[in-house]
Amino acid sequence: MTTQPLDPPIEHLLRELTPQVLGIVIRRFRDFAAAEDAVQEASLAAALQWPHDGLPENPRAWLTQVAFRRMTDHIRSESARRRRESEAALEMEQLAPPVEAARESDQDDTLILLFMCCHTALTPASAIALTLRAVGGLTTAEIAHAFLVPEATMAQRISRAKQSIKDSGIPFQLPTTEERAQRLRAVLHVLYLIFNEGYASSAGPDLRRADLSQEAMRLTRIVHQLQPDDTEVAGLLALMLLTDARRQARTNAEGELIPLSQQDRSLWDRQQIAEGVAVLSATLPKGAVGPYQLQAAIAAVHDEATRAEDTDWPQILALYDLLKRMSDNPMVALNRAIAVAMVHGPTKALELLDVLRTDARLADHHRLDAVRAHLLELAGDHIGAVRDYRAAASKTGSLPERNYLLAQAARLSG
Repeated sequence: MTTQPLDPPIEHLLRELTPQVLGIVIRRFRDFAAAEDAVQEASLAAALQWPHDGLPENPRAWLTQVAFRRMTDHIRSESARRRRESEAALEMEQLAPPVEAARESDQDDTLILLFMCCHTALTPASAIALTLRAVGGLTTAEIAHAFLVPEATMAQRISRAKQSIKDSGIPFQLPTTEERAQRLRAVLHVLYLIFNEGYASSAGPDLRRADLSQEAMRLTRIVHQLQPDDTEVAGLLALMLLTDARRQARTNAEGELIPLSQQDRSLWDRQQIAEGVAVLSATLPKGAVGPYQLQAAIAAVHDEATRAEDTDWPQILALYDLLKRMSDNPMVALNRAIAVAMVHGPTKALELLDVLRTDARLADHHRLDAVRAHLLELAGDHIGAVRDYRAAASKTGSLPERNYLLAQAARLSG
């Protein structure tokens, strides 16, 4: 059977409604895996019918009704073993009108789903996959393609994540205030990882995966709407906006990487930069500053410089000093070394990298070699720079990054 490509407005609507309907179904049936399957089937039915029949008057109610029917079928098929579920299914048929069911608090349900999918009981890889599937509305095939793994592998990962949730007994309800504060950090971390993978893909022929970075931004906007007073949620959204604003200038027509210092800043999205600065500025009177706010502030300093040489590197270094006190992340120390080089010279920064080379977390990461190569070049050691550019190229799985690093080595050795 051949299907026509889905209209973008319908596709966007389905992605928006998926977590809302899934929340309604899970709340009613208390079965994450079966509910997720039922909602996916309902979304598929909508994708096939709506382009031809037109949108129903209440799309969410339509999806909820179809998903309820799928769950009723599922429960009936289990009736021999599960008498209680069979009785619940018959009761559901009598309750029928899903318009009332669709009035469930979709915003709370979306947040609950995020908490479930990003629960600390799950590995980051599983949390990312489950978030994109259940909350983002991406298909298993789309997620597998984004992370360059076979669809069957991704399906197993998602299945294991759902089983972990089932085994852990995580209830479908908002966590307590204390639990929410703890688990919200996991939600933000997963969204941060999704955005980073989309903005700078770790492997493959493309520098970025716009679908992932845009999906991360969409989900972060949802969390910001639901948690408007949380300064770190706002900080993460601002960071994404300010970073993504440079996307058009990061590559040339051939898809080759262009470093920040050489980008055509007229291509930066000034409207998005203004939004990011506004979101960040609104957080300042609200209390303590966190890591995402500091990273957003660093991005804002870069974005507000008209030319690369106008960048306020002393301010960036001061922000990294604050960030380093809050975080043991070696990437923070690595980025701080670049700021040190711009303020105090490459020799001082190279001394910092000598210390970082003993950190096992960076042992096989290409960025350590890439930054060291750049600093050696600034210090005039072209032989050492060529060596480290080539070492970095051998460690990255991103083809555009590899090509860029090899080009730098060739430029210095030629």
